[in-house]
Amino acid sequence: MRAVVTGAAGFVGQNLVQQLRAEDVNVRTVDVRPLNSAHAEGVEHTQADVRDQAALESAFVGADIVYHLAAKITLFARDPAAWETNVGGARAVARAAHEQGVQRFVHCSSVHAFDLDRSRTHLDEESPRSTSDERPVYDRSKAAGEAEVRKVIDAGLDAVIVNPTGIFGPIDVGPSRVNRVLRLAARGRVPFVVGGGFDFVDVRDVVVGIIAAARVGRTGESYLLTGHRVTALELAQRAARAAGHRGPRFALSLRLVLPLARVGERVGRMFGSDAFTRASVSTLAENPLVDGSKAARELGYAPRSLDDTIEDLVRSFGDNARAARR
Repeated sequence: MRAVVTGAAGFVGQNLVQQLRAEDVNVRTVDVRPLNSAHAEGVEHTQADVRDQAALESAFVGADIVYHLAAKITLFARDPAAWETNVGGARAVARAAHEQGVQRFVHCSSVHAFDLDRSRTHLDEESPRSTSDERPVYDRSKAAGEAEVRKVIDAGLDAVIVNPTGIFGPIDVGPSRVNRVLRLAARGRVPFVVGGGFDFVDVRDVVVGIIAAARVGRTGESYLLTGHRVTALELAQRAARAAGHRGPRFALSLRLVLPLARVGERVGRMFGSDAFTRASVSTLAENPLVDGSKAARELGYAPRSLDDTIEDLVRSFGDNARAARR
């Protein structure tokens, strides 16, 4: 079998490529960036923009399955580049796969494609999508990207969609936003966090869910890939304890932080940082109860324990977090 992975240089992409290679799948990768040398061995890489349908069609020749992971994650309220990549890119990749007669297509979307504010008490695959202009651009772009893929499904593409929740865990050379905070917590350098929480899922479980969706997912269906609902404070404290630290002692009130986030976004834009924006804070405030029963029932999906992920993550940092204790 020959599989193509777009966004292979990213967090989920690297883990997916590694797992596919472990299963002796012939892997071809597509990314606007070069692959990390540690993940490039035995892989045929095409450096291309996912909005370039002609380049994609060339990369998809002979492919049995395409895993579309490429996306731009942003926490700014507005980001034209994210819209172009997440919507135009999804459209181009799906069309290219259909033109090349790819047998199976998996589109990796996000829980953010759903309107988290309207679905905070219970969110499943039938919940409303994020289409309001009041929603952050990333959320709206992931919903619109799904809509583009569904147009190609209607034209005959055999595709499924997966919607992971907040992804963290090893292996991550980035590190990702969540992993970055947990790495600091493991070093004892996070005195407090923002209140609220979210459903966080191990990247390795996401990869298992993606592969399961390719194998047994029903055409045109969406599957929420969940982990464990936990507060930001508890997550940081667990990471700190795993490295021998006490961790943050309290969480800032969301009522205090949300107004400050508006100012933080304006300041952050001047420095190219989206670390403290209204979107980053409102996600923790919304903290939806995400229902992963459909993936469990139809894909056999079962996330590992939160403690296992945190222990593996702290161990993977590779900088001896325990030795950083002061």
